[in-house]
Amino acid sequence: MKKSSTMEQSDNIPKSIDEYIAQFPQEIQEILNKLRQVIKESAPNTEEKISYGMPTFALNGNLVHFAAYKNHIGFYPTSNGITTFKQELSGYKTSKGAVQFPIGKTIPYELVSKIVKFRVSENKSKAERKIKKNN
Repeated sequence: MKKSSTMEQSDNIPKSIDEYIAQFPQEIQEILNKLRQVIKESAPNTEEKISYGMPTFALNGNLVHFAAYKNHIGFYPTSNGITTFKQELSGYKTSKGAVQFPIGKTIPYELVSKIVKFRVSENKSKAERKIKKNN
């Protein structure tokens, strides 16, 4: 039986965001470190982890993920994060829960910050509703 590509890659999944970032060339590391910093400043109480093989920030559940690819940086703020900021993201390639920021173009860090803050409030509201429901 042939192993799927995800199974083959599973041995190489980094254990931390530092490890993830370290595997890229210096110029990509700088972008990823800046993105990480913006996310941490926008959501200071988040937990950092690797989920789905990507750097992930969690607060009352997963908030956002990001990943580096050959030609772009992928940013994954869930489908609500994309649809809520659809207008501001119109200059970028988006899909249901992702946006691609081309490498070589400036990443809109202020917009990333707004999206992260939106996701924090969204997850907080969801957690509060869950608590009320269970009481």
